[in-house]
Amino acid sequence: MPDFTLETGYGGRVAGVDEAGCGPLAGPVVAAAVVFGAGVPDDLASIIDDSKAIKPTRREAIARRLTSVPGIEIGIGAASVAEILRLNILRAAHLAMRRAVNRLPTPPSLALVDGNKAPALEVPVRTLVGGDAISLSIAAASILAKVTRDRIMVRLDLRWPGYGWARNAGYGTAAHRTAITTQGCTPHHRRDFGTVRKQLALTIAHGDSV
Repeated sequence: MPDFTLETGYGGRVAGVDEAGCGPLAGPVVAAAVVFGAGVPDDLASIIDDSKAIKPTRREAIARRLTSVPGIEIGIGAASVAEILRLNILRAAHLAMRRAVNRLPTPPSLALVDGNKAPALEVPVRTLVGGDAISLSIAAASILAKVTRDRIMVRLDLRWPGYGWARNAGYGTAAHRTAITTQGCTPHHRRDFGTVRKQLALTIAHGDSV
């Protein structure tokens, strides 16, 4: 389980930063930044973990708690599919992180970022591989980023049914890949990603509209 050791050891206002959505075939990449300005309540610290290790209903409950406890500062940022295509997924994720940090009420004195590549932020950055399993701030950010992105994909699923986005969040499940093949691509598909790129190539080869 992650803990608050790094944040306490630094002594300043530390933001945990993480993203969700680098791997899917569709949808934006979303990042969150979290500052526990007054520390972490024990009961909240005991349930925060890497978002990938938590079931969706529990992630939702933790996200609601994070947004309701006084003293917790949150910033959310995203990069669109168009920005992903223009910048590449890593740079788009870093853009989303920068937007998330910039949307905090007050700039932090340090950003702890999950991963091994530092985004260009306006504050000092420390990267942590597997940071969502080490730092409570990063783990909280991972939960908020994941929950926010999942909610976006549920809304998009209503407008573009048939791809299963409410269930697969845009990831390349077998059903999603089949839907791309049978229904084609939407404006929310990442056109330079694997299955999507192959489908576009087949569509163009057959002279169909893309």
